[in-house]
Amino acid sequence: MNRKFTRITFAIGFAAIAAISVARFATADPPATTAAEPAPAASAPAAGTATASVVAASIDKAAPDFALTGIDGKTYKLSDFKGKYVVLEWNNLDCPFVKKHYGSGNMQALQKKYTDQGVVWLTICSSAEGKQGYYEPAALQELAKEKKLSSTAYLRDADGTVGKEYGAKTTPNMFIVNPEGVLIYAGAIDDKPSPDPNDIPGATNYVAACLDASMAGKAVATKTTVPYGCGVKYSN
Repeated sequence: MNRKFTRITFAIGFAAIAAISVARFATADPPATTAAEPAPAASAPAAGTATASVVAASIDKAAPDFALTGIDGKTYKLSDFKGKYVVLEWNNLDCPFVKKHYGSGNMQALQKKYTDQGVVWLTICSSAEGKQGYYEPAALQELAKEKKLSSTAYLRDADGTVGKEYGAKTTPNMFIVNPEGVLIYAGAIDDKPSPDPNDIPGATNYVAACLDASMAGKAVATKTTVPYGCGVKYSN
């Protein structure tokens, strides 16, 4: 009799505990996400985009004016070149994608071809001090000679102000301003996003296409593309 009573009491007690546990589980907060089941990541900005509150440059709008010091010690102001085509080339001489175009002579050939036609070509480095591609003016002068740059000037933007204003995201990143001071192209140098110089001969060069069309009085077929290369080495 006592054993039977004990068994009944144990069964009732176990059922009560189970009921309480189920109730607690039903009302508890859901378990935290585990490593095997990660929470969805926040959406990242697409390549070639920049924060709207910073970027002032916009296609078919007046290009933001700026003044930067060149490695020759002179100050270059964009508005001083009104009436001319101006190419802005974001540069980092240590970047493999930049080396692709300089090691092959492609960039220098473009610079010479169009500066010979009166185009102003400004090479700009926005690498912050201590970051890849940052050099003092004297060192950059030597590198420019060694690599036989044919641009109009090499400008330093170590605080990144101008780069961020234009939304420069990669090196290289190309911008073209027409004689009226309007931005008519922004993006990649060509359609082969690789560091391999063997890709250059078969590439469509967007910079050449834009300049050739606009200088001939024709409409520019491609005004924007997604730039490729190393990220610009801003301080933050």
